This record gives sequence, C-alpha cells and structure tokens, in this order.
Amino acid sequence: MSYDDPRLAVLYDVDNPDGPDHDFFRGFADHLGANRIVDLGCGTGLLTVTLARAGRTVTGIDPAPAMLERAATRPGGEAVNWVLGTGDVLTPHTTDLIIMSGNVVMHIIGDDWHTTLAAIARALTPNGRLVFEARNPAAHAWKSWNDPVGERDTPVGLLRESVTTEPPDEDGVVRMHCHNEFVETGDVLDVEQSLQFRDRSQIEADLLAAGLVTLNVWSDWARTPFGGTEAEPLMVFDAAFPG
Repeated sequence: MSYDDPRLAVLYDVDNPDGPDHDFFRGFADHLGANRIVDLGCGTGLLTVTLARAGRTVTGIDPAPAMLERAATRPGGEAVNWVLGTGDVLTPHTTDLIIMSGNVVMHIIGDDWHTTLAAIARALTPNGRLVFEARNPAAHAWKSWNDPVGERDTPVGLLRESVTTEPPDEDGVVRMHCHNEFVETGDVLDVEQSLQFRDRSQIEADLLAAGLVTLNVWSDWARTPFGGTEAEPLMVFDAAFPG
C-alpha cells in the first residue's frame, strides 16, 4: 500500500498503535546495549522516537514522504535522523541493531528482499543484530482479511472502506485490494498492497545467503520458541552478522 497520502499516514497510526511488539523491540535494544540503531521501514515513527535516548543514535528510514513527515513532527521526532529511502541508503559498517517492525519484511517482494538483506549485512558492525517479525504462512492469515464495506469514524473523518484479497501466488505473494472513501469530501483512494509470505526455512536460508546467522526464532513477543505449527501466527527472527 502507498502511504504517500497524508490521510493514510494518519490512519496507519490508528490501526497500528503502540503495543507489546514495540515493548519487545525497545527491550531488545536495551538488552543488547545498542548505541546505533536503524528502524528500517519506520513508517510514522511511533516506535522509532521511543528508541531515542542520550548516547544513542537512532535513524528512521522509510520510502513514503508522508509517513516521514508525520514521523518528524511527532513529539520526540527531533531526536531521530529521518531518511527517505529503503535498504539502499544504509551506510556500511555503522549499525549495531537494525529493526524491521510491523511485518515490513513482507512488503519487500522478490529480488528486493535479497538486495535488502545484503544491504543490512553490509550496514551491521561485527556481531550486530537484525530483528524482525513475519507472519507464519501455515496460519493462512489472508483468509481473514476479506472485509465487506463498512464505515468508521477516524481522525480524518468518516471513512467507508473494504478489503478483498487474492490467494497466494506461486511465490507466496498475497495481493490485497483496499478501497478507501472519505465520505465528507467524496475522495476515493483505491490502493493495492502486496505481502510475500515466506516460511521459516526460506527466511533462514535467505538470511544465511546474505551472511546473516539466525540465532532465535520466537512465536510471540514473550520469546516463546517457534514450533512451526499453524496455531502460531507469528515468527520473530533474531539474526546476527558474524563479521
């Protein structure tokens, strides 16, 4: 989905509030003692600003200008370096920890995924870490994403919306068709969002090919080991760059 429209950036915050996932990433950074952190695919910076503190350098990277504009103007935004772009703007050998939250890895499709992992490996210092989550394809989450037309009040006015999804293609890519009608103005935004589902073995192989070693795979934010069943919708990966 494109979040270049400022109204969609506002809705992103409504639909993705601070929660146990953000608690996990903050705790991970603190436990690691990371002083140089990149939030890759930072969106509106809701998590990013909470990572900033004295003695720590935090950078938020996102390809959507409207998202970064909202991030930079939120309380605490002045403490973060905001950069427009994707993994290609990462600086080699400068980062202790790279975070990709909000299932951002699933928005990175096809060869871009491998290119991004290679850029991450270059950016990490020896023993630097990459942590992110992805949906377990065995849980078939996309089957619950077809929403009929409904209305809700939002900070940008009454919204009429619906979502339809297509089953995964041979590469595990699910396409979602999202209809957004801003009732008060009559503006309509029809956007398509693609998410690529990858199983644990594929992700671990892709990480290894980029020079990253998987240390842990958890099934929830409490760090329960992932068992690979369809009852576990989430996979949380902790990988390291050996150097």
